[in-house]
Amino acid sequence: MRSMQDWLDSYGNDHRNRTNQILHWWCVPPIVWSVLALLWTIPVPAAFLRPGAWAVAAMVLAFYWYWKHSRPLAAALLVAFALLGLLTNLLSGLLGPAALRDLAIGVFVVAWIGQFIGHRFEGRRPSFFTDLSYLLIGPAWLMAKLLRRLGLKQIP
Repeated sequence: MRSMQDWLDSYGNDHRNRTNQILHWWCVPPIVWSVLALLWTIPVPAAFLRPGAWAVAAMVLAFYWYWKHSRPLAAALLVAFALLGLLTNLLSGLLGPAALRDLAIGVFVVAWIGQFIGHRFEGRRPSFFTDLSYLLIGPAWLMAKLLRRLGLKQIP
């Protein structure tokens, strides 16, 4: 099994251009949120689950994957997931599921356009074209950079 550092190094090699890196800071978090928000809007049986159950399930599965590869990153990403979940719950209550879905679709499309523009500057295809696991590495890569900027040097 690849270590988290191997994943991050490989991802970093595909993201050396400064403009691409900036666009990733602006686009990856909204993409993560929009996926969670879209999952939030999938109906669930009211007798068994609350709205957002599919999003919570996705967060738990992603957390498990991160935990297997890096506990410090997993813990930090769990905090990010919790904040995104709280934001999504608030927006769901304010907007309703249909408007939340429409907002999430718009954010998703705009943010992915930004990602692809960044990769035009990079001159390389996005990493997930070679392995879909890189869709999980993008948020971890940004979180590792953030934690290092905050002085936590032992990440992952």
